[in-house]
Amino acid sequence: MEESAGFEDLLRAFFPYGGRAHIVGLTGPPGSGKSTLLSRLICGYRLRGLKVGALAVDPSSVFSGGALLGDRIRMQQHALDSEVFIRSLAARDAVGGLPSNIFGAIHVLEAFGCGIIFLETVGAGQDEVAVAKAADTVVLVTVPSLGDEIQAIKAGTMEIGDLFVVNKADLAQKDRAIRDLQSALSLGQVERGWKPPVLATVAVEDTGTEAAIEQIEKHRRYLKSSGEWKHRRRAQVLEELTLAMARRIYRRSRNRIREKHLEALVDKRTDPVALSKKLLKK
Repeated sequence: MEESAGFEDLLRAFFPYGGRAHIVGLTGPPGSGKSTLLSRLICGYRLRGLKVGALAVDPSSVFSGGALLGDRIRMQQHALDSEVFIRSLAARDAVGGLPSNIFGAIHVLEAFGCGIIFLETVGAGQDEVAVAKAADTVVLVTVPSLGDEIQAIKAGTMEIGDLFVVNKADLAQKDRAIRDLQSALSLGQVERGWKPPVLATVAVEDTGTEAAIEQIEKHRRYLKSSGEWKHRRRAQVLEELTLAMARRIYRRSRNRIREKHLEALVDKRTDPVALSKKLLKK
């Protein structure tokens, strides 16, 4: 889907509000209860008097390209709270769990006055590392019933987590899941000042939510005191700039493609590599 005309003017208008909120990413495999946990976290922060924003990435419709709105349906309890804004975003073709328009949406919520903004990814599993480029704090959510918890959130996602939550901890093998995660975190992690904690929650019963909020706030204080906050913000603006450049290059490149180019490809008179080089030279 193409953006509406004038969207870049809006992006420029809202950009100065960036950097005002604490951005918390929630990621993890499908079925781990991220949306339920997010709803509980929203309640907890509202009790603290904060205005809360939530950007929930849903699978895209193959017909319209829009989001299927599953997350907003599951969080209807906040619908009448004027201090909470929840928006579903279409994943589109994003493979890292977040769409390319995520930063613009974040800045709108910062202008709205949100003190904390949650980013819930679509649930693509171990490839969801893009959230680390947009969030200050990354919360990885899993459940004991997945069997091999480390396989469910291994490799890249294990490296980006600032807090690990074993949700649905009323299920069997909860203790094993926690031990496995703690063991994985103790092996091969780059030495850093923050040691990611592993917590157990039962989001449907609001059990463990307060402990999760305390750890999120503890990590926020660590970011501020250690200087890591500025480092992450620099990484975020780098990603935002990169995406803005990529959108512009993509649109201009697509506008250069003509019917004769497609016919040449179909007839095998050229190939995509050679033709792309020719078009981009202009």
